[in-house]
Amino acid sequence: MRKYPIAWFYILAFGISWLGMISIVLGSRGITPFASPYFQFLSIFYAVGPALAAVIVSQVAHGRTGVQDLLRGLLRWRVGLVWYLVAVLSPVLLLTVAQVLTQLLDFSVTIAVPQVDLSPYVIFGFGVNFFAHACEEIGWRGFALPHLQKRHSALIATVIVGMLWGLWHLPLIFMAASPMSKYPLLWFISIVANAFMYTWIYNSTKGSILLVALFHGSLNIFGVFITGVSPVAYALLNCAVAIILIAVFGRVNLSRRERVYAG
Repeated sequence: MRKYPIAWFYILAFGISWLGMISIVLGSRGITPFASPYFQFLSIFYAVGPALAAVIVSQVAHGRTGVQDLLRGLLRWRVGLVWYLVAVLSPVLLLTVAQVLTQLLDFSVTIAVPQVDLSPYVIFGFGVNFFAHACEEIGWRGFALPHLQKRHSALIATVIVGMLWGLWHLPLIFMAASPMSKYPLLWFISIVANAFMYTWIYNSTKGSILLVALFHGSLNIFGVFITGVSPVAYALLNCAVAIILIAVFGRVNLSRRERVYAG
């Protein structure tokens, strides 16, 4: 693991998470015994896989110090108010513009979004949502991105992280009633392109996992409330944003600051 930390990280992240993902997919198809609630506890591996993989590799490669360095980004909250606004409000802007594009270009929207009421259970669900995305970001941005940015430009590192992040979602394509099952290629393109926003926020906040997790959670939460977004419009908009970020901030760092890389 010391010699090939990235390879080991992805092997473990995919293996652990897919254990949970596959159980969810089989349960959604009514395949026994995975349809039983007693097997749904396996879904926890879906959420914690990337974080657990990052912690294991960091522990083996660098001991307790490696794990402490990895998790330090979760506590990096002094980044300036503007970045909190970016993390929380840019998903609203992104989804709203995609919604407007959908209407202007008359794109079809065939994905049904369930109605949501703000009950205490939903609020609790938002907390779980943030926990799950924090676990993802410990792996994707907290571990993989800085390790890749040590040898590659931010652009190349982002493409690698984005593509593998997209492939990580592969089992969900087979999940019953999953939006990804209807437009797998468009979702893959959106995930890869959207990864540039994550890199921009991560590098601009000196490696704050907290901020990228907040962005990740906000994007998914507001996606439930801002409906009528075509997957085509969303993919096109994410690609346009990625191109703008590269043009404005440069391919080397994708930020006004130097890119964050593992020591």
